[in-house]
Amino acid sequence: MKNIVVLISGSGTNLQRIVDCIASGEIPDAKISMVIADRECFGLQRAENAGIQNYLIKRGKSFSENLKKILPENTDLIVLAGFLSILDKEFCENFRGKIINIHPALLPKFGGKGMWGMNVHQAVIESPEKQSGATVHFVTSGIDEGEIILQKSLEIGENETAESLAEKVHQIEYEIFPKAINLVLMDS
Repeated sequence: MKNIVVLISGSGTNLQRIVDCIASGEIPDAKISMVIADRECFGLQRAENAGIQNYLIKRGKSFSENLKKILPENTDLIVLAGFLSILDKEFCENFRGKIINIHPALLPKFGGKGMWGMNVHQAVIESPEKQSGATVHFVTSGIDEGEIILQKSLEIGENETAESLAEKVHQIEYEIFPKAINLVLMDS
């Protein structure tokens, strides 16, 4: 049984998708052993509802150090699911190849500092891009710079708004996140 720790900052819809995929067997032989948030958020309630041990670690310079202290030793994979804090370089190096993130755009475009949530979708809409999508990638000390595991794209509609694009990209996230988790767990 592979042990997954999920880091969140928001409502936890991708967390819920992972919980559901484990329950259905779409993600086999795995369990979420812990959910950790960097701020008060509904995702903690989702974890509680699913009976998953959960913690709140305050954002700040000591976040990665505090995370390392409570991370189970048998953690096979750390999944960033709508997680907004930046993990420090040492933490990323210590867990190289064991941390993945989902990003609401087709990396390497529209990644990096400040590129999260609606900021990403608004930047895509304001650009000449004809496609957007979602990317699951390994986490490194460089923001959104890790090796890509899976991507899926969609055509941007003529009258697309940041809000409508966000909804479409979220559906892609639900599709590719479990697949990417399976790929990484098979290799670990």
